[in-house]
Amino acid sequence: MKAKRPVKDIKYESGMTVDALMVQLRQSGGFTGRKLSEAVDIMEKMVRKEGCTTFLSFPACIMATGTRGVIVELVKRGLVDAIITTCGTMDHDLARTWKSYYHGDFLMDDVKLHKEGLNRLGNVLVPNTSYGIVLEKKLGPMFKSILKDRDSISTRELIDQVGARIDDEDSLVHWCHRNKVPVFIPGITDGSFGSQLWMYWQDHRKFKVDLFQDEQDLMDMVFDAKESGALMIGGGISKHHTIWWNQFRGGLDHAVYLTTAVEYDGSLSGAQVREAVSWGKVKENADHVTVEGDATITLPFIVASLLERLDRQ
Repeated sequence: MKAKRPVKDIKYESGMTVDALMVQLRQSGGFTGRKLSEAVDIMEKMVRKEGCTTFLSFPACIMATGTRGVIVELVKRGLVDAIITTCGTMDHDLARTWKSYYHGDFLMDDVKLHKEGLNRLGNVLVPNTSYGIVLEKKLGPMFKSILKDRDSISTRELIDQVGARIDDEDSLVHWCHRNKVPVFIPGITDGSFGSQLWMYWQDHRKFKVDLFQDEQDLMDMVFDAKESGALMIGGGISKHHTIWWNQFRGGLDHAVYLTTAVEYDGSLSGAQVREAVSWGKVKENADHVTVEGDATITLPFIVASLLERLDRQ
């Protein structure tokens, strides 16, 4: 194979933008740095392509951090067509609408924290008063209002109805409702939001969560898409649900995956996007990249660079 592209040094300039740095990373030949730049290129293709349906998947943990604002910005600007996530996303988005989370440290004394009613999520502290207690207080009455005179609802419709009742522009579900972005949570009972649904069921035994309607709505989006792309942050059920349903249209046309997991254990979270090609979940000719690293670092840079490009035109 003939070498064609020379490696170029990064050169700093006064007032350099994030996107200008990304362009240099593409030319620098720097390991994961170049992948970060490639992710921006693919994201730009996705959001600019007419008829490309863009999926966003992510786990709940980043919603407990300021990276929540990056996710919200994508929805606010109309750069996402559908979200597939985990139940904890509702927990953290709603809890932080009503109460605050706080800075902590990875090396804090967890026994002491437990005695003080403080839950540690990495280096973020989540007081009981800011989580389970406030969610129980707020969600019970909300569910009674939403579910009055009905025995079933899909997660997409339920979350939309919750978003309609959240008057907070920092909230993800507020913007998803406002911009008509459907949110699907296949593991709806795996969190405090789902536990409150279970509590509602105690007194309304005919009530059912209609997961099949969620799947039908997802399939309609997949089959109607001229092209499809996905920004997948982390693994688990949210990532798999995204690539699983896209296989029925022949796979994703564009894919960006941000992960901290390793490949050697065979896990879905560690699986590179190229593995999904073998399953038909990503097309053979798709443009794709796997970016290794903490999404609270990589995602803000990718989105900042992308928005700079979009704002220029």
